[in-house]
Amino acid sequence: MQPILECRGLTKFYGGMPALTGVNLQIPKGRIVGLLGPNGSGKTTLLKLCAGLLTPTGGQLLIDGREIGVETKAVVSYLPDSTYLSSWMRIQDCLDYFADFYADFDRRRAEGMLELLQIPANARMRTLSKGTKEKVQLVLVMSRRAKLYLLDEPIAGVDPAARDFILNTIISNYSEDATVLISTHLIADIEKVLDDCIFISHGQIARYDAVDDLRAQTGKSVDEVFREVFRC
Repeated sequence: MQPILECRGLTKFYGGMPALTGVNLQIPKGRIVGLLGPNGSGKTTLLKLCAGLLTPTGGQLLIDGREIGVETKAVVSYLPDSTYLSSWMRIQDCLDYFADFYADFDRRRAEGMLELLQIPANARMRTLSKGTKEKVQLVLVMSRRAKLYLLDEPIAGVDPAARDFILNTIISNYSEDATVLISTHLIADIEKVLDDCIFISHGQIARYDAVDDLRAQTGKSVDEVFREVFRC
């Protein structure tokens, strides 16, 4: 089966400094994958390249067998690590924006999740807490019928009580043949939903394992293995 994401010698430099160097990677369809690494390891750069927000310095990046372009952006749903919706917008405006911009946006699904979160549609973004803004953005992103979801630190800004809801939202709102790639530091919280994990260090893939295989081989959790691999 053709992978949903493939990197062939992918490289990205910022002003002569390497962020990614010679990344070779294949991610299959229908998986929830953790992209795990310390600060500055290249996680956000890789996600932005996949979303088409950055241009590679070298190598090749394919989404569903296609070079990055209009076709790939139509099947990728990206959650950045910062708020991008304008502060003047009401939640209703955000829904209108996504409905106008994305043909695969399921408005009914988004409204249902917002209702469960008790976030009123007439609330303005500037009145919401940082955590609530992140919940709104996640609802919008996960309400698309995408083939690849790219989530950059989706639970970093929310309280522990809300994390289970967000993880359940991720699990229950994507189709079986879609793939979710999640960048996070909160490995202990998120590893229960992961099928695979990728360790990235200094812009290179350090290891890529199925979570069950990693636990069987090491007798440890993903979080414990991560702490050993990246111990200061």
